[in-house]
Formats: sequence, structure tokens, C-alpha cells
Amino acid sequence: MMELPSIITPGDGAAMDRSARGRLGDLVFGMIARLAGWFILLVMAGIVIVLVSGGGRAFSTFGPGFFTSTAWNPISNHFGAATSIFGTLVTTLIALVFAVPFAFGVAFWLVEMAPPALARFIETAVQLLAAVPSIIFGMWGFFIVVPFMAHYIEPTVTRYLGHVPGIGLLFRGAPYGTGLLSGGLILAIMITPFICSVMTDVFVSIPAVLKESAFGLGATRWEVMRQVVLPWSRQAVMGGIMLGTGRALGETMAVTFVIGNSNRMGWSLFAPGNTIASLIALEFPESAAGSLKLSVLLALGAILMIISFITLACSRIFLQRGTAN
Repeated sequence: MMELPSIITPGDGAAMDRSARGRLGDLVFGMIARLAGWFILLVMAGIVIVLVSGGGRAFSTFGPGFFTSTAWNPISNHFGAATSIFGTLVTTLIALVFAVPFAFGVAFWLVEMAPPALARFIETAVQLLAAVPSIIFGMWGFFIVVPFMAHYIEPTVTRYLGHVPGIGLLFRGAPYGTGLLSGGLILAIMITPFICSVMTDVFVSIPAVLKESAFGLGATRWEVMRQVVLPWSRQAVMGGIMLGTGRALGETMAVTFVIGNSNRMGWSLFAPGNTIASLIALEFPESAAGSLKLSVLLALGAILMIISFITLACSRIFLQRGTAN
């Protein structure tokens, strides 16, 4: 029997062309996505290699004592990281103590309580505040926050709390206005918009039926927030807090204006200090290529990366335990 020739209609050819283009598009898109993922890993690896290799001389010269020493003497080439590590951790903790409750309150008020027109206006203002350059915050803090702290806050707090056993150690010293507390307050103002924006988005995305069911059972607004909103949005809220923490750990210019830039470590929150980022910014232009001081600054950068990684790891552990519970 004779085989009949196959008949290919124009529509079948167009479908085949579309299928071929689709497979090609999937192939190209997959390659771009893989390259993007590997590029992030390469960038991270490059940063770590530069910091660790550049700071290797400092680590080998001073040994483990580099982490606990408070010395900073460029003349004798004797350096330590304890003061800047202490300042970084303290200012970040102060910033989180003030920023997280405030950001949560603003986000909850915008979503649940504020009139829609006012909520849109305040939300826009929060977004604009997040776009303000850090050096503007630094100058504003130097001319407004520092004098206010020196003339009003620090003398008052010292008068009433400076002589209290234990806690009084945190509020002693001359009221200069500059210090760890001022640095933490500026950081709190800077990271609040980032945390607030994330919290607002996640609160809006909560299914309305969950909150309506709770209200229908007689729950108060506080009970709905504590038993419905927070458990449902725990991971996203922690992500926003981590975003703010990362910004606070690495902030440079705003803190440099108000922290006092002193290489001495004390327990008083009013005492001048420095952070890793501010110390690197101040000392890097004066560090000669190949010098021990430059190696120390690179080592401080590596320590800051390690602190960030540890913070991220702790947040992951916290989220895993919260999910398990």
C-alpha cells in the first residue's frame, strides 16, 4: 500500500515555532538565574577572601589578644579590637531596643487603627524617611540630638539614676552629648523605617478572616495582636528586624558624627566610643598600603562580617524553634 504524504498545516508550523522559542527561552532564563545565584556566592566569597587575607597579618601579629585588647596606638603599632566591637554591639542593641517597639506600634496603628487617608500619608512619610542619606542623619544628630542630650537628657538621667546601685554605672559621666547612647538613638531613627515597612506589609497580608474570627470570639485588640498577628507574622517580623540589625551594624557616617570617636571602653552609655564601621572610616585614609594598620582595619571588617553572620544564624535558630513550637 502506498503511504499518504503527511500534510503540515501553517498552524502546526507556528505551534512548533512557538514551542521551540519557549524551550529556548526556558534555557536562557535558567542559565541567567543560575549565573545570578553563583554571582552572589562569588561576591560573598570575594569579600571574605579579601578581608581574611588582608587581615591575616593582624591576626598573626596580635593573636587571640586582638579581640580583647583595648589598645589603639598607631605610633607603636599596637592595636586591639575590643573597643570598637563593644561600641558596635552596644549601639546596635540600643537601636533595636528603641526601634523595634516603635516600628511595631507604628505599623500596627497604620494597618488596624489609623484612618485610611492619614495612614497613606504617614506610610509615605515613613518611606521617605528610609530614603534619607545617612550623612544627613549624622548632621541632624550633631546639631539637634547632641545638644539636646547634653543640656537636658543626660544631666536629668544622671541626677536621678546615676547613684542607683548597679544601673547607675550606665548613666555616669560628663554630659558631652556625644556617646554610645546618642549613637544608638540615631541608629534607632535610621532603622525604624525599614522595620516598619516590612511589618506594615506583612500585617496587611494577614487574612482578614483570622482577625475577624478572633474579634468574633470576644478577643480584644491587644489579644488579637498578641495571639493572632504576631504568631502568623513571626518570620516576616524577624526578617524586618534582621534587616534593621544589618543596617545598624554597618552604619558609618551617621554614627561617626555623634558617638565621640574615642578609643576608650567604659560602661557608661554617656561616654564617647566608636564602632567598627566608624573606626574604619576615620582611619582608612591614613593607613599606608601594606602597613600593619591597614591589616588591622581589614581584620576589623572581617570581624564585622562574622558578627553579622552570627546574628543571622541566631535569628534562624530562633525562627526554627518558634516554628517547632
